[in-house]
Amino acid sequence: MSMGRLSMVAEAVGGTLFGADAEFAAVSTDTRSLQPGELFFALRGASNDGGAFVAEAARLGAAGAVVTARQPGALPQVEVADTRLALGELARAWRARFDIPLIGITGSNGKTTVKEMTAAIMRVALGGSVDPLLVTWGNLNNEIGLPRTLLYLNESHRAAVIEMGAARRGDIAYLARIACPTVAVVTNAARAHLQGFGSVDDVAATKGEIYDSLPQTGTAVVNRDDRFFHAWWERSAGRQRLSFGLHPDADFRATDIVVSGTIGFTLHGAGTALPVRLAMAGAHNVLNALAAAAAAHAAGAQPAAIAAGLAAVRNVAGRLRRVPAQLRLALYDDSYNANPGSVRAAIAFLGSQAGERWLVLGDMAELGPDSLKMHREMGECARLAGISRLYCAGVNSAAAAEAFGSNARHYVEVPALAAALAAEVHPGITVLVKGSRSMGMERVVQALAADSGPAGH
Repeated sequence: MSMGRLSMVAEAVGGTLFGADAEFAAVSTDTRSLQPGELFFALRGASNDGGAFVAEAARLGAAGAVVTARQPGALPQVEVADTRLALGELARAWRARFDIPLIGITGSNGKTTVKEMTAAIMRVALGGSVDPLLVTWGNLNNEIGLPRTLLYLNESHRAAVIEMGAARRGDIAYLARIACPTVAVVTNAARAHLQGFGSVDDVAATKGEIYDSLPQTGTAVVNRDDRFFHAWWERSAGRQRLSFGLHPDADFRATDIVVSGTIGFTLHGAGTALPVRLAMAGAHNVLNALAAAAAAHAAGAQPAAIAAGLAAVRNVAGRLRRVPAQLRLALYDDSYNANPGSVRAAIAFLGSQAGERWLVLGDMAELGPDSLKMHREMGECARLAGISRLYCAGVNSAAAAEAFGSNARHYVEVPALAAALAAEVHPGITVLVKGSRSMGMERVVQALAADSGPAGH
C-alpha cells in the first residue's frame, strides 16, 4: 500500500525534492526498524544527526529520505529546514485526509489511563472484525511520537484516540495543531514538569491549549472538580462543552461509589443512570472513567458501549497494576511515573488497604526549585495516611524519608533499596512501588515479583 509520492511530501512540508519522485509505503525515523519502501526522516537528536544514517537507509531499501542537508548518493531526498517540524507538517496533512472523530487527551495525571478507557469504549461502540481505532501506542505523545502515530492512519480507521504530553508552554498547541481533535479532554492540571513550566498556572494554561484547536463543531470535555475548571470552560466557549467530575453539576458524574477489589458506581450522563463496574484499583479511576465516558459520548458512543467498554479495561502496566508476587505479597506496580498529585492518589489507595502497608518511593523528577519541599510533603502525607513503612530511593526522596519518621528507610541507589526490601518483606503485607520514569523503579517490582526467585530469609 502506498501513502503517496515524495512530491506530495515536498509540497506538504515546504521542502525541495532531489531525485526520483518515488512512492513510499510508510514513514520511519529509525534505521534499526526501517523496512524497504519506507520514507526515512533524518531527525537530529541530542547526541546524533539522522543525516549520518541516510546511506544506511538507502542500503536497507528506503524509498527516500527527508533531510536538512542533502546527502551523497542516489537515494531521493526532500530537503527541509527542520526535519522535526517537517514530520509534524506531513502528519498534519495526512490527518486532514481522514474525516473521522479524533479524541485528543492531555493532562498532568491520568491521560494514559483515560486514553485506554476511551479506546475500550470506542472499540465496543464501533464494533467490526477489524480494529476500527487508531490509538497512541505506549507513551508516543510528544512532537515525534504523535506525528508518527497519526501517519499510521488508514482507510480502516473510523476514529482515533490520541494522547498529548507537554514539557513546556506551547507544546500542546503544537501537537493539537497537527492532530486537529474533534473532542478535546484535559484530565487535570497538577504539579508536574514544573522545571519546564514554572508554576501550576502555566501547566493549566498549556493543557488548555488543546481547547483552542477545536472547531466550532468540536466538543471540549472539562474537569468540573479541577480548580482550573472555570478558566478552561471560558477558554472553550463557542464549542460544545461537557463537564465531568463528582461535582453535582457535572454533566457526567458518579454516585454510589463502592471501592473494594474493584470499583462500582452509578454513572449519570447523557440523560441516563448507568451501573458501571471497573476491574481496576484506585478510587481516582472513577474520575478517569467519567472523563472517558464523556469523551466517548461526544464521539458518538451510546450508554451500553460506555458500560461495556469500561468493564473491559484493566490497569495499564506500571500504573497501579497488581503484579503476582512472592510470599503472598499484594504488590502494586505504579512505577511508570510520579508527581505530587499521582503520589497522593497512590498513597490514598495504599492507605485504604487492610493490614501492613509499605510504600516504596523514588524521586519525583522535574519539579523545579521546590522539589525538596514537595518530597517532604509526600513523606508527611504517607505518615498521616497510616502507611506502615516508607522506603525511598534517590537524592530528593531523602526529604520524604525524614518527614515520614523512624519507619522510613532511604537509599541513594535503587538496586540497594531493592535488595534490602527483598530481604525484609514478609507474607501478608501490601507493597506499592512508585517513582519517576528516570528512577527505573520497575527494578524494585522485578525483585519482588513471583518469577524473580526467593525473597526474604
